[in-house]
Amino acid sequence: MSAPALPRPAHHTAPALPGDLGRWFAETRERTYTRTRRIPLDALEGWHTDARTGDLVHDRGAFFSVEGLAVTAPGGPVPHWTQPILNQPETGVLGLLVKDFGGRPHALVQAKPEPGNAGGLQLAPTVQATRSNFTRAHGGRTVPYLRHFRSPPSRRLVADVRQSEQGAWFYRKSNRNMIVRTTEDVDVLPGHRWIPLRRIHGLLAAGDVVNMDARSVLACLPPPPGPAGRALHSGRDILRWLTGVRSRPALRTRPVPLRDLAGWHRTEHAVSHDDGRFFDIVAVEVRAGGREVRRWTQPMLRPCGTGVVAFLLTRVDGVPHVLVHAAAEPGSVDVAELTATVCCTPENYDGLPPAARPRFLDEILDAPPGRVLFDALLSEEGGRFHHALNRYLIVAVDGPGTYESGGDHRWVTPRQLGALLRHSHYVTVQARTLLACLRGLTGPDGSPA
Repeated sequence: MSAPALPRPAHHTAPALPGDLGRWFAETRERTYTRTRRIPLDALEGWHTDARTGDLVHDRGAFFSVEGLAVTAPGGPVPHWTQPILNQPETGVLGLLVKDFGGRPHALVQAKPEPGNAGGLQLAPTVQATRSNFTRAHGGRTVPYLRHFRSPPSRRLVADVRQSEQGAWFYRKSNRNMIVRTTEDVDVLPGHRWIPLRRIHGLLAAGDVVNMDARSVLACLPPPPGPAGRALHSGRDILRWLTGVRSRPALRTRPVPLRDLAGWHRTEHAVSHDDGRFFDIVAVEVRAGGREVRRWTQPMLRPCGTGVVAFLLTRVDGVPHVLVHAAAEPGSVDVAELTATVCCTPENYDGLPPAARPRFLDEILDAPPGRVLFDALLSEEGGRFHHALNRYLIVAVDGPGTYESGGDHRWVTPRQLGALLRHSHYVTVQARTLLACLRGLTGPDGSPA
């Protein structure tokens, strides 16, 4: 039986970039690419199905595994469920090298394809590598530019913090997000390029160009010094509120065998939910050019729908505020983190109790065009997720209103979010993307550019 095809999502193509950047992308695409095809789960090479649990495990214990998780949500509209989850306990490095040219900060980025990217090449950080990559568990070439992020002098460190990734799909996964400033001459390897930071931020609105890892690191840039304006809530009050949310009865999780998940089943080509919702675990063969390894196979998580990730934005005494949600996810490290106002895949709530539908989702989906400040379809991490697309939105509303009345939402300024990003596990990867997108529309403090 032949495997089902893996087409790109309907109506999703990589945007055409203008000028010299577009020409560079086109030239890089000729030698740097990934071609992915679906294979049966049992055809994975270097991976095996654990005889006892049914988990998908790498033969050398490297990279990640696909395991089962049972989740209990005290008082939630769905009090219990089970699901597959990716367990990648190692911490990778997402590093961005920055340098001033003519008084303007530039970042050294790479045009990198990932097997799960819907649109091919994307702009990635200078270094984007798991520990298995930079210890060469794949047997391939060394990771370029890694030396800049090994032990940089503190005076060169702009940011250095461990940040979480998707807690609904990863189990307690973190990556080290680093920004290092250099003044030395750096050899620019093929596929790499210095680009002004302001231009990279602007490209976020162009569509699926800047990858998730680059967006995460960009969000960790500190705001420039200057007046912050009056915030609706002090930083101390925000921390007290989040501590209160984290002190409530939390999601309880326990590992269970992948083969025993209630409501899920395994076929020749996928582990899928019985209702066809949420996501599938699939297997792919990848052939690559311009990568450390030219061919490999791996499992991937493939979402069954397009997500919606959105900030509501208002101004209080002229100061921009975004509405964050203190949300718990089964793979979170510390109970709850601040995420977007809405972060979900709407189709996943079909058939669930009405109380399960995310608050403010319909207000965002029904927003008139004049209220939509940002709207772009962006990919999530293409090394583990296949065609994981989210529609990222920033929607303006008039005043703080009663949006905080449910207790799990608060208005915070972009500067307050930036301050929290100096610490680990406060702001989700989806909210970090939106913060980077907001900086592309406005100045770093959220004021009009």
